[in-house]
Amino acid sequence: MPVYEYAGVTAAGKKTKGVFDADNPRALRDALRAKGIFVTETREGGANKVKKKGEVTLKFPGSKGFNLRDISVMTRQLSTLIRAGIPLVESLNALVDQTEKEALKHILSSVRQKVSEGDALAKAMGEHPQAFDDLYINMIRAGETSGNLDTVLDRLTEFLDAQMELRAKITGAAVYPILMMVLGGFIVMFLMTFVIPKVTQIFEDQQAALPFITVLLIWMSDMISKFWWLLSIGVAGGVYAYRKWLATDEGREKWDSLVLKLPLFGPLARMIAVSRFSKTLSTLLASGVPLLTAMGIVKDILGNMTLVKVVENARLNIREGESIAGPLERSGEFPPMVTHMIAVGERTGSLEPMLDNISDAYDAEVSGRIQALTTLMEPLMIVIMGGGVAFIVFAILLPILQLNQTVG
Repeated sequence: MPVYEYAGVTAAGKKTKGVFDADNPRALRDALRAKGIFVTETREGGANKVKKKGEVTLKFPGSKGFNLRDISVMTRQLSTLIRAGIPLVESLNALVDQTEKEALKHILSSVRQKVSEGDALAKAMGEHPQAFDDLYINMIRAGETSGNLDTVLDRLTEFLDAQMELRAKITGAAVYPILMMVLGGFIVMFLMTFVIPKVTQIFEDQQAALPFITVLLIWMSDMISKFWWLLSIGVAGGVYAYRKWLATDEGREKWDSLVLKLPLFGPLARMIAVSRFSKTLSTLLASGVPLLTAMGIVKDILGNMTLVKVVENARLNIREGESIAGPLERSGEFPPMVTHMIAVGERTGSLEPMLDNISDAYDAEVSGRIQALTTLMEPLMIVIMGGGVAFIVFAILLPILQLNQTVG
């Protein structure tokens, strides 16, 4: 049965839109009319535009239209419904009615349709990579195979919540310095473009010898006020060239290698990657995903090409019969504590809980590092902005003092 997106008007005159299953547009209109909705526009799922009398009258969201939290909430609700003994198709039907985001509602309607036609849930979700990544699909597949779909959904919810919490910490730590940099940049640009030229004009009229710091300030002001367009082109060109270079394998590998070597930020980036590696691998293995498949998924969520190569090499060695800890330890990219704990987990048959312990330890370490960096950033940004203001003030005051001494 096709899935249709519609827009219409209720009996109370309120505009509404959504998705609905029907054999054809006429059946769709009849079904919605029975619900008190008079349809004005329709389109079958998968199109990009809604047409009325041959003209485009409405566009449904073509972008993602939902976030990680929406997926987490949906996963938790599906787990609750299945644990309550509600059949999968009815559970999906309840999710479609419950979901408020139109883009996600459309995806769930499509998944429900495929499942009702006999497809496995993992296969139906796999057709929507914008909502469900490889990790999600493989865990769902493992849950269906083992008959523990509700348990796997619970693990997925915990994993997604942990990812959101980590992302929120990183974002929160980055907001303040970025805001201060932007605000400071605008203030300096305003001073250099409008204020400094008027003040320095007084010094130029006096035709007196100016201190070097004042000459430097005048030169910087002239460069910004007269050649701002050239500077803008240069910055835009630099950003474009950097992005192009970063898009290449060689550029991405060199940049990621450099990031891991940076003071302060390098160890933090490594900790975040190790935490992701441990938590994701533990979640996949505990859900019944085979080790080689799990390693292939884990390497794609690390976000660092240097570590991706290490995990891929470890995966190849595991295929040949080696342990996980051995190749990770030889790479020198994973901390010794991590490789030792993984080795112990492999020997004792407790790899999943050991990986959870690693993830918990590094999550706590990441939280402490982020808090320390945030605490350090505030006085550091104040010092930097204060230094810039002090430079401008001294550059203006020094020649004024010299003029006063001359007059005196």
